[in-house]
Amino acid sequence: MKKILAFAIFSLTTTLGLQAQNVPTGIWRAVLTIQNKEVPFLMEVTARKDTLPMFVIRNGEERIEATDISYRNDSLVINMPVFDSEIIAKAEGNRLTGVFSKNLPGNAIYRVPFQAQHGETHRFNKNPDKATVQMSGKWDVTFTNADGRTSQAVGVFTQQENHLTGTFLTPTGDYRFLEGQVSDNRFSLSTFNGESILLFEGTVSGDAITGETWSGISGNRRWQAKRNDNAQLPDPEKLTFLKEGYDRLSFRFPNMENKMVSIDDERYKGKVVVVQLLGSWCPNCMDETAFLAPYYDANKDKGLEMIGLSYERSSKFEEAQPRILKMMKRLKVNYEVLFAGSTDKEEANRTLPMLNAVMAYPTTIFIDKKGKVRKIHTGFSGPGTGHYYTEYVEEFDRFVKKLLSE
Repeated sequence: MKKILAFAIFSLTTTLGLQAQNVPTGIWRAVLTIQNKEVPFLMEVTARKDTLPMFVIRNGEERIEATDISYRNDSLVINMPVFDSEIIAKAEGNRLTGVFSKNLPGNAIYRVPFQAQHGETHRFNKNPDKATVQMSGKWDVTFTNADGRTSQAVGVFTQQENHLTGTFLTPTGDYRFLEGQVSDNRFSLSTFNGESILLFEGTVSGDAITGETWSGISGNRRWQAKRNDNAQLPDPEKLTFLKEGYDRLSFRFPNMENKMVSIDDERYKGKVVVVQLLGSWCPNCMDETAFLAPYYDANKDKGLEMIGLSYERSSKFEEAQPRILKMMKRLKVNYEVLFAGSTDKEEANRTLPMLNAVMAYPTTIFIDKKGKVRKIHTGFSGPGTGHYYTEYVEEFDRFVKKLLSE
């Protein structure tokens, strides 16, 4: 009887605590602070009947719905829908104050300050200066790390007066949906997707940009760009390839039930198989999975199979499994996803020794009905890249249909 009474009191207290978190609906301006820099984004709070509100993170056209909301002590907990992370914040009238927290391997926790103000709809400056430059178009970009190493990218931007959106395409993936503003000849762009925190700032002078970017708690790079309507990246189908003497993949990893699965299993014989190298921590991989999952459902009865090989931040199955399962549930993945090991590049290379390297997450490998590798595509241009994404989806469909028809 005491246990029942105690449980009833706990349940009542929890319910009252949830109701006490009266979070006004509408638009909120949120800010994460990294490296003494404020990274702003917008959230929309919508009411749900008989439950806590839903939080929708907005980056340009992107909408990320956080529906798993709970209450811990005196704070709201906004669980990110795919990633192993959460916002923990106290609601005080029209303000939310707390932290963004992300779980890392070995029980490490990454935390950065979070705050939000209800009713503010501006992402950066509320009253920016009139834009004196026009950034719309394509730009050749060179990023430079602190140690002097460089990497290439293509910047693709759309500017309407002060409002700026766009992304950066790289050989291993894109920076997804960026949104910000232009003020005079200066600009700022930011994004937050529940995993990545990114801020870009720069100055435009004619057809040149000088900029800097901050990511997470320590990432920092300088970059330069030149306007170039013909800017392009290396061919993504020539970066990852089979070593001489190989024409097929071979692997055997545990699925989410900890049962070993091989590409040579009967299930995959005589089928067209798409193998996806991914990680539950990887935003680009989630973009690709959001495309692959429904594509598989629509074509699995036509002789198509898919296998995800997930490389996680932890090398332990028991730590990686719940994170992969969360991703599969959220994105409605009905094909097998196997735990392939750690994200460490040397370890990843050992899992697939027939490849020249595991260069990027995601990487997509196309296998024909005879079990031979026909194409390998490194990286993924997601919805934030506009027509690049549309072109990839169309080419993916054409190639899979070609393999199915053989």
